[in-house]
Amino acid sequence: MTLIYISSPVHEVAITEAEKVGRVVLGYGPDAVDYSAVASEVDAVFLRSGSFTDAMMEASPRLRIIARHGVGTDTVDIPAAERRGIWVTNVPTGNARAVAEHVFAMVLSLARKLGTAVEQTRNGLWAEERPKLNGIELEGRTLGLLGQGNIGRRVADLGRAFGMKVIVTDPAMDQSLPGVVDFDTLLASSDVLSLHLPLLPSTRGIVDATAIGKMKQGAILINTGRGGLVDEMALADALRLGALGGAGLDVLDAENTDMVKPMPHNRLPIADLPNLIVTPHVGGQTDEALQRVGCATVDQIRSALSGTRPEFAVNNITQDA
Repeated sequence: MTLIYISSPVHEVAITEAEKVGRVVLGYGPDAVDYSAVASEVDAVFLRSGSFTDAMMEASPRLRIIARHGVGTDTVDIPAAERRGIWVTNVPTGNARAVAEHVFAMVLSLARKLGTAVEQTRNGLWAEERPKLNGIELEGRTLGLLGQGNIGRRVADLGRAFGMKVIVTDPAMDQSLPGVVDFDTLLASSDVLSLHLPLLPSTRGIVDATAIGKMKQGAILINTGRGGLVDEMALADALRLGALGGAGLDVLDAENTDMVKPMPHNRLPIADLPNLIVTPHVGGQTDEALQRVGCATVDQIRSALSGTRPEFAVNNITQDA
């Protein structure tokens, strides 16, 4: 019988759909099964978090697809999968709306200093501290996007709805299009800068101390893309000095090695800054998005196991590989 291994919690509707394709084994919950215990029998991996290595593929002679629940595939050894004739897929569209809304949830919270306002009110401070809570309005401000895929386009739409001017830096776009600017112009012009890039050798640390130094005084930086795009210590310094107005991180560099482990507080030395919001990679985590992405992930598995190229394949293999 076909065996599908699901690494981490997914929407119950997705599990129901997967059970129509084969026997489902869960890598989480009270009856969690370690992958190594079933590797030799697995036909498909439904990967939400954690890494999938060449060694794991070596132990999985029946494996035909590693289906990522989400957009990023940097935790999968794609060249190894391609050599072994294993499809790697993602779901590039299902959580775009949810992540874009999360971007603006953080932007609005930082622009209006909601975290500080809530804390002061809970501590009994009312009129005394209100003068310190002056915020900014988004209308007329510039929203900069570093990378514009499905999520970036949604963020741009929301920015325009707030009356913001949108500019973009993305080498994949026609540089002559209106609103497309070079990286230095993006940094210098953006009141809000939102990152939407994959983590690659060329993008790791792209927002470093030098880049942050070129940003507008008081600008807001949002990263819902991938941990590792931002030099977190340089960001912390800029926030402490008041060079930036605030930052929102839904992803951290530590995730790239410790995605399935609890993250101790000492791995978050910047988490105590009042002008910083850190959330645990939940930008795409709405009930609606989880159902869409989960079911689309099952669709990729169904296609691969039937001998059809999956719609969202990110690698190329021959069917007799």
